[in-house]
Amino acid sequence: MHIEFLVEEPSAEVALQNIVPKILREGVSFAIHPHQGKPDLLGKLPLRLRGYRTWLPEDWRIVILIDADHEDCLELKGQLERSARDAGLITKSTAASASRFQVLNRLAIEELEAWFFGDIEALHTAYPRISLNLRDKAKYRNPDEILGGTWEALERELQKVGHYSAGLSKISAARDISISMVPERNQSKSFQVFRQGLLEMTR
Repeated sequence: MHIEFLVEEPSAEVALQNIVPKILREGVSFAIHPHQGKPDLLGKLPLRLRGYRTWLPEDWRIVILIDADHEDCLELKGQLERSARDAGLITKSTAASASRFQVLNRLAIEELEAWFFGDIEALHTAYPRISLNLRDKAKYRNPDEILGGTWEALERELQKVGHYSAGLSKISAARDISISMVPERNQSKSFQVFRQGLLEMTR
């Protein structure tokens, strides 16, 4: 089996390069295709999916991952579902059997950085001056509900302990944190939905 990941930016590509092998069973290959932001991905998605439809092997799957940001999650998910349906592809939401879908649409809520807050141990391993007590702070207990933007929150916490004084490098942080992430312990609900979808896809 092979999985094609479509993501909105290079930082997501870097993170998934480290995270995905920890989730997939042995023998499943994958490739990650980053875009230049959400508008770029959404704009190219209909044509790209129609292209896949013409040649997609039976044992290939497609995963689309984008940040929810501040958009309506149902509306955004619906847009992804329509793009797949219009291309003639079967999504997890429309498949009659859990093992027969071709496309998995997933949102990082609100942003990919919420997944990093979901694993404070990995954040501490990458940046030891980040206290493990961060996970006990009320505003970080539910990573998908961090107010004011998870990217901004991550930058703020890292700068407090002396990192990225000139501004957070999303790619560097994604690489450093994701290396130590343990999928099973992640406290982000949207991450666990993503993980569970991959497990069902590769049964």
